[in-house]
Amino acid sequence: MEYILIARIEQTFGKDGFVRLQSFSDFPERFFDLKKVFIDFWGDKKSFYVEDVKDAKGKIIIKFKKFDSLRDTQVLIDREVFVDEKDAFCLPENHFFVHDLINSEVFLKTERIGVVSDVMKTKGNDILVVMDNEKKEILIPFVLNFIEKFDAAEKKLILNISKDFLEEDED
Repeated sequence: MEYILIARIEQTFGKDGFVRLQSFSDFPERFFDLKKVFIDFWGDKKSFYVEDVKDAKGKIIIKFKKFDSLRDTQVLIDREVFVDEKDAFCLPENHFFVHDLINSEVFLKTERIGVVSDVMKTKGNDILVVMDNEKKEILIPFVLNFIEKFDAAEKKLILNISKDFLEEDED
């Protein structure tokens, strides 16, 4: 089974078994439809059933079945929350999962320039971190008009920018 990381449990919330999540999703509404998640315990994913989900001042709080007190939830703090890939949120057109982008080969037309090693979130737009063939980082704004094609299955990203765009400014 393949898993997709969607959140990290930050802390307990109240005394009734709720925990507060740090969401890694651009679509927080996805949490309100969750029935089952997987929580990582030392590399082993354990299934947990969702009893309730609330929005607390922009933060997602969640309660799992059979976790009814502050004491019950202590073991969950700092754990990562996953969903089964088949239960993944369907993205709108021209949106991409970060896990699909990571390790994708990046091309300018037919020339391979490197591999996506990270995606940095910024206020304006995301930034692709591409490790080039000489193991140097190239930072590329991840904006739609720079993308010619992305194939998640083949892990292949084709950009429609010129090589001049990538050249470092020597001034």
